[in-house]
Amino acid sequence: MTVLTIEELATVLQPGQAIAGLDLGTKTIGLSMSDLGRRFSTPRPVIKREKFTIDAVTLLEFATKEKVAAFVIGLPMNMDGSAGPRVQATRAFVRNMEQKTALPFVYWDERLSTVAAERALLEMDVSRRQRAERIDSAAASFILQGALDRLSLLGRAASDDLDP
Repeated sequence: MTVLTIEELATVLQPGQAIAGLDLGTKTIGLSMSDLGRRFSTPRPVIKREKFTIDAVTLLEFATKEKVAAFVIGLPMNMDGSAGPRVQATRAFVRNMEQKTALPFVYWDERLSTVAAERALLEMDVSRRQRAERIDSAAASFILQGALDRLSLLGRAASDDLDP
């Protein structure tokens, strides 16, 4: 497994390969998936966290079933740009996944993704109980959508460079 930048991921992905978004929480892992064209992110059911070995197996079963080519994982930076304990926990999770899979991981700054997800769920008039169940996957979807938008921009820039 390799940790890549979004620019490096853009060069290794093949057409038609989907990527997954992850929002790593202490109690759940929010999941989202891209379409094969990598234009849209769709929330998926969360994984209830147990212990790392069980979480890793569940995540990799999801990756196999969905034919995931890479993971984009939210990096919960502090608002001032510093790295706190949640960043360290996320990096440790990815380091541990290195022993389990060859799939690449991309860190994505997730500041305000949960706020945006909460706002979107409120606008859809989702009940408080349902918001609690959906928030992590909605946040994963925001994380992945940001990465998909960046990949699209990188793809357009690369094709512009090829035009005479």
